[in-house]
Amino acid sequence: MLLSETFSSSALLGGQYDTATMRMTLTFVSGHPYDFCGVPLRVWEGLCNASSHGTYYNDHIRDRYQCF
Repeated sequence: MLLSETFSSSALLGGQYDTATMRMTLTFVSGHPYDFCGVPLRVWEGLCNASSHGTYYNDHIRDRYQCF
C-alpha cells in the first residue's frame, strides 16, 4: 500500500511510503525527491506525526536508510 502525506514544513513538501517495499520518498522544498530504503513503518509514522518534520528528519532519517 502506498501512503502519502503533505507536510507543513520549511524543509519538506511531502512524502510517500510504500508499505510493501519499506521505501520512502521525501520531496524537499527545493523540489528534489530523495529515496530511502528499508524504512520501518514506525519511522514514517513518526515523521507524519512530528511537530517539526525537519527536526524529525534530521534526528531519525538523515544519513540513514540508503538505497543501494
